[in-house]
Amino acid sequence: MAKKNKQKQQSAATPATVAATRAGIPFTTHAYEHDPAAPSYGEEAAEALGVDPGQVFKTLVADVDGALTVAVVPVSCSLDLKALAAAAGGKKATMADPAAAERTTGYVRGGISPLGQRKPLPTVLDASAAGHATVCVSAGRRGLEIELSPADLAALTSATTAPIARA
Repeated sequence: MAKKNKQKQQSAATPATVAATRAGIPFTTHAYEHDPAAPSYGEEAAEALGVDPGQVFKTLVADVDGALTVAVVPVSCSLDLKALAAAAGGKKATMADPAAAERTTGYVRGGISPLGQRKPLPTVLDASAAGHATVCVSAGRRGLEIELSPADLAALTSATTAPIARA
């Protein structure tokens, strides 16, 4: 994927890119034309960017024992709710109400980023991220991805890393 591009960073300012800039970490943004009819935001992003869907991660908000928690998993996989609950130190996880996820994170569904959330939530990053030099996650709006190292993503979100995805 592309190298860091400051011009792209400035023109694509979102709370996610602002958070990454403030932290001083290298990143690249990738914009693409979002198709509202696309059945999967994440798979649409992978296809538009021409990258392996295992390198593009989706941000899902779940309810773990009454507390909203962010799960970041490859778009080629689904979230294992039982594994997420265990990784978050809980007993049971369910998908969060979309309106609650949007209100809490400050992002719209399909554009929720693990970075720069209105209210930072506990985050669990799938362990498969470590197998990539960089990963892409939503940069805070549909049609915009941010590419950064998995270590920087984990550091910026204070994420726990665990195997929470299933094929």
